[in-house]
Amino acid sequence: MNQTFLGLAEQYKNTLLEDVLPFWQTHAIDHEQGGYFTCLDRQGQVYDTDKFIWLQNRQVWTFSSLYNQIEEPNAEWLAIAGHGAEFLAQKGRDPEGNWYFALNRAGQPLVQPYNIFSDCFAAMAFSQYAYATQQDWAKDVALQAYHNVLRRQDQPKGKYNKTYPGTRPLKSLAVPMILANLSLEMAWLLDPDQLNQILLQTVQEVREDFLDTERGILQEAVAPDGNFVDCFEGRLINPGHGIEAMWFLMEIGQRWADPELIEQAVEIVLNTLEFSWDEDYGGLFYFLDSQGHPPQQLEWDQKLWWVHLETLVALAMGYRLTGKATCWHWYQRVHDYTWSHFPDPEYGEWFGYLNRSGQPHLTLKGGKWKGCFHVPRALYLCWQQFEALSHQDNHQD
Repeated sequence: MNQTFLGLAEQYKNTLLEDVLPFWQTHAIDHEQGGYFTCLDRQGQVYDTDKFIWLQNRQVWTFSSLYNQIEEPNAEWLAIAGHGAEFLAQKGRDPEGNWYFALNRAGQPLVQPYNIFSDCFAAMAFSQYAYATQQDWAKDVALQAYHNVLRRQDQPKGKYNKTYPGTRPLKSLAVPMILANLSLEMAWLLDPDQLNQILLQTVQEVREDFLDTERGILQEAVAPDGNFVDCFEGRLINPGHGIEAMWFLMEIGQRWADPELIEQAVEIVLNTLEFSWDEDYGGLFYFLDSQGHPPQQLEWDQKLWWVHLETLVALAMGYRLTGKATCWHWYQRVHDYTWSHFPDPEYGEWFGYLNRSGQPHLTLKGGKWKGCFHVPRALYLCWQQFEALSHQDNHQD
């Protein structure tokens, strides 16, 4: 098995360093007005110049994080991160310090700061950039964005929430999920007691409020007290979110040396795969209804890049941590589907959106929602998992 793991590590490493990162280095940088282009067609040509804050910050995070983590850091990566960080620090926030959703090419605001996810990715981005440069201004930006998230977590959309108050209050898995990952990213900047308290809170909320104990999978939205709500939103299952949240919990389980938390996270991943795998065409559905009713999302049966990549991370990590043979069998199944459908051998990078049968639904490489984040992050994390696995031999093969 060691040769298998080494071969997989090389596959992920080479795809990251020789294909995906060069695509964004070549095509995404706006040398004239700052920041990055994310709306790139199949060949990498820019088809729209609007700048979406969470994708801008995600690209700062990607190049900063890889600069920090890869043994032989690439100075060009840090320069690319700095190019985006300087643009965002100047133009990304409103006068109260909330991060906009979208800017035009020149950096003028287009869409108000209507939820906290722009702030989340700003905190992640500037934390990693500050770690790379040790510049105090970048630390300040990261901490200000993080405290915005903490302040607004109970009302993520604040005054921009269009839901009528009080009739059917719901809370979303996305908030504790992103807070868990964000807090781990910010660990070096946070007081250890504060960090541990936030992690305890997020883990408890995910396990107690969002876990459907009957099915062993995560619900996307529940009542504030964690109860099931029988409506479109309350029945929604987002397999990618549930699986991604579980590898966040696996990382926390490693930090706490808590094998029970790791085991539970792995079981939820496996349950989610059983629930959401398309037995007819392969791949994971984008959205499902927990009761088997028609989902309200018309794109429910599409196959998305990030869902499959996060699943590969979760299964590789779960297998490394537990040695469960079921993790390995599912990993091989998801790997075969993902690598045979999403990479673009002709023009590089990965397709993002496939139809149910696995054909590209859109051939873009970046847009309003897809940028330089899920593909490189997953490639790096899987590379690291398989490199570590090549040194272990306690697995149920």
